[in-house]
Amino acid sequence: MRTYSSDALYSQYRDELQKIADVKYSAAVLQWDQETYLPPKGAGFRGRQIATLSEMAHQMFTGENIGNLLKELLSRELTERQRRNAELTLEDYNRLKKLSPAFVRKMSEAVSAAFHAWIEARKQNNFSIFEPSLTILVDLKRQEAELLGYEGHPYNALMNEYEKGATVQMLDKVFSDIKNPLLDLLYEVTEKLVAEDYFLRQHFPTQQQWEWGTYLAKQLGFDFAAGRQDISEHPFTTNFSSHDVRITTRIDENDFANMTWSTIHEVGHALYEQGLPAEEYGLPLGEYASLGIHESQSRLWENCVGRGGAFWQYYYPKLQQYFPDQFNNISKEQFLRAVNKVQPSLIRTEADELTYHFHVMVRYELEKHLIEGSLQVKEIPLYWNDQYKSLLGVEVTDDKQGCLQDVHWSHGSFGYFATYSLGSFYAAQFWEQAKADIPGLESHIVNEGNTALLLNWLRKNVHAHGRYYTSDELCSKVTGKKLDSTVFVNYLKQKMNDLK
Repeated sequence: MRTYSSDALYSQYRDELQKIADVKYSAAVLQWDQETYLPPKGAGFRGRQIATLSEMAHQMFTGENIGNLLKELLSRELTERQRRNAELTLEDYNRLKKLSPAFVRKMSEAVSAAFHAWIEARKQNNFSIFEPSLTILVDLKRQEAELLGYEGHPYNALMNEYEKGATVQMLDKVFSDIKNPLLDLLYEVTEKLVAEDYFLRQHFPTQQQWEWGTYLAKQLGFDFAAGRQDISEHPFTTNFSSHDVRITTRIDENDFANMTWSTIHEVGHALYEQGLPAEEYGLPLGEYASLGIHESQSRLWENCVGRGGAFWQYYYPKLQQYFPDQFNNISKEQFLRAVNKVQPSLIRTEADELTYHFHVMVRYELEKHLIEGSLQVKEIPLYWNDQYKSLLGVEVTDDKQGCLQDVHWSHGSFGYFATYSLGSFYAAQFWEQAKADIPGLESHIVNEGNTALLLNWLRKNVHAHGRYYTSDELCSKVTGKKLDSTVFVNYLKQKMNDLK
């Protein structure tokens, strides 16, 4: 390797990683289109196109030239942020080097096939249509765990992809510690707090809901010059840079809550992506810290803000203007109790803040069993239905409302679900700290609908750091303590008490 100055070498490193990012985000554009506008006959070639780009990006990143460049770079004098970028890239390099380009292509092709099988299975409400594709994916995920390597449980290798350092031992304790307090609170709330919510299931025309969701997204700070919103089978957020962030939602004309809170949730994700440092495009410090932290942003906006009394003190009259026939005779207090109603249900994305975590526990345990081989794919529906009956006390009526409801497995995203609960717990801590740090935060929301103070606080304390810190390090930096699920329990108790 020729001798370069440290600055020139770092510029070379940045240029190489940004070229790789260009290829990866090009594949992401095709994936976004696959889930929004792709015509059915295009599915086969689209799977090939995405697989080719995924394989190319992997080959580019795991080539010997990148490894040599990183080793040389880390031997030089670098700024603190430059060194952190290089260190994190080397971690990624050493991990992904364990996967061959052929394996990456095979996984990408299997994911594309599984996604379209999942769509068809949902249309026909029949898990058996999805089963063959899912079986292939699970086998590949077991292989991936072995290739990446792990200590303890093979599921650890997959969870580490989404939440660095997460282990079965850690998550088992987190869920064990939270389960009984949540069950106790569930019993207490359902005994004492009965909320009517029939008015959320009136007729809400699609166009009016779309306009309302767009209004909310703008009010919360989503930059439509750097993003857009579309419709998809399952709401999601994706990005191709901090200046191009896409969110999707789904609309049910007979369920007001579906679109509104999926929009707020995805806006939370999008605000994080739009707040990442643009100058770090393609580099680790231009990426999110972890899926747990990403989820903390969506859950904070969806629940701490979007289901809070301060928010609706200002926005409920606005809502009544959009839907006068549906809400003019409903008080703000009735509305608040309805949107915070605690009731065991079938659908995770529509679950209340309390029972939501039982949905996550079912998926976490199921995936552990799948990856270790103690549960087979064909056994998923029966296992799922039994767990929903025993944990949530609800009867699963069909596959679409049961084990086909989430898109994640069709994306190959095994090890993801636990981050939903971790995100809620981090969100409660961040919300508590934000209120302590920003004088009159809720008053500004009540009087002006002003959430910009919160967004600016998040931009400074969370978004600006990218991947510099692990989840626990970031939580400690922001709140002064590591993850503490009792903060979340206390937050829920206070909210439920305020609604009485």
